Amino acid sequence: MDDEIWAAAHRWREHLDAHNGTDPLELTCRIMKITEEAGEAAQAWIGVLGQNPRKGVTHTTGDVVGELADVAFTALVAIASLGADPRQAVHDVVTKASGYLPS
Repeated sequence: MDDEIWAAAHRWREHLDAHNGTDPLELTCRIMKITEEAGEAAQAWIGVLGQNPRKGVTHTTGDVVGELADVAFTALVAIASLGADPRQAVHDVVTKASGYLPS
């Protein structure tokens, strides 16, 4: 399954490149898409908590997990769109984050 994730990120980058190009505005939109997806995750969490009295509880924790996964995958596609290797980028950040934990 791991290889499928990285391959899908590259396939989506190729698809977007072919349909939308790769100019700076397009790359900006791909990065901004991460924020859009994060907003959907926040909206789902608000729905789990029932924080909107007019709407009540509208989402499940599973909905939030799905939205967070959208954020992660969208970020992988954006990383690939910038010409970087998403697998290496994630490895590097995990290594960095691990250095902050006590051993």
